[in-house]
Amino acid sequence: MTTDVHVRQARAADAPALARLRWAFKQEDHEGDPSAPVRSVRQAEQWLQERLADGSWLAWVAESGGEICGHAFLHLVERVPDPYEDNTPVGYVTNFYVVPGHRNRGLGAALLEALQRHARGRSMDVLIVWPSERSVPLYRRAGFQPSADLLEAR
Repeated sequence: MTTDVHVRQARAADAPALARLRWAFKQEDHEGDPSAPVRSVRQAEQWLQERLADGSWLAWVAESGGEICGHAFLHLVERVPDPYEDNTPVGYVTNFYVVPGHRNRGLGAALLEALQRHARGRSMDVLIVWPSERSVPLYRRAGFQPSADLLEAR
């Protein structure tokens, strides 16, 4: 990773930049799609600000030159109390994005390491992710493996 990058936990005040990056991220997914967005970036900003402020969602950002150029989000999914287990939450990793000009510089790995360090510090025993085809190698290098325990209904 280059030395001009700093990774830190996101704050509610980062919501405007995070919302803009979320829109850029999803526009990459819908490249060539002429349809108009169904919600505004301002709505995303408000949603992010509320959830980062109340701690229901956590995020880490990578900054370079004072600008946020990447992010990774973690949602803590509570489990029903169990008399025989500690019941640490399951972590849902999502909205992982690095601006194209900053890719292949180790930012993704640094963001994921910060998120995993937090999860280990909270003794979380499970992190889950629905990776894109392009992101699978990154997650595999970080120790993520396919699960035989998870089922999905669509």
